[in-house]
Amino acid sequence: MADQGARDVGSARGAPAAPTPGVANEAKAPRTARGALTMRKLLDAAMEEFGEKGFGDGSIVGITRRAGVALGTFYTYFDSKEEVFQALVRDMSEQVRLAVAPALAGAGDPLDRERGALAALLRLIQSRQQVYRIIDEAEFVDPAGYREHYVGAAARIAARLRAAAADGAIRRQDSAFAEEVVAWAVMGANVFVGLRYGVWESEDPDQVANIVNRLLRDGLKP
Repeated sequence: MADQGARDVGSARGAPAAPTPGVANEAKAPRTARGALTMRKLLDAAMEEFGEKGFGDGSIVGITRRAGVALGTFYTYFDSKEEVFQALVRDMSEQVRLAVAPALAGAGDPLDRERGALAALLRLIQSRQQVYRIIDEAEFVDPAGYREHYVGAAARIAARLRAAAADGAIRRQDSAFAEEVVAWAVMGANVFVGLRYGVWESEDPDQVANIVNRLLRDGLKP
């Protein structure tokens, strides 16, 4: 099976497969659809392993056992436990982006779309609760990936809110700094609402998103 992984990476037939988002080592990025599938299995297994045991107690052997591949196949794609963890953090960021994208492209005004995006995020969290433990550990295991995860998310929120303000859908902020603060506040609310109602307890995503959306629309004024 290790040889199978090596063939997947080393010899592409036809057009190469698109690189997996967040690959830590581009030299080991899969070049075939089969290779991409094997890497996907390893990343999913790593999420289960680190989500259950944490980075310290999680192991490469545990990852390969969960993925159903040989130990040598792991090293076809990753050099170390640290490297697969880094790739996993970036992959999770991409999964979040893809999960909310349909809602953000949907109908309604900008705040309707933000409501839909939060509901989609809650559904993702409820189905993959390990994300919180892994992202928390990333602060120490992969500080650059940890920062990139949140900075990137906040930047996307800021861009959406800026566009909504330009269209007159929401209040325009008086400075770029204010735009950034508002974006981080919205993201912070999403993160902790996700923790409370997606991980600690599982509540209806639409109901939770509607309540948060009222806060965005109306603030705390009586």
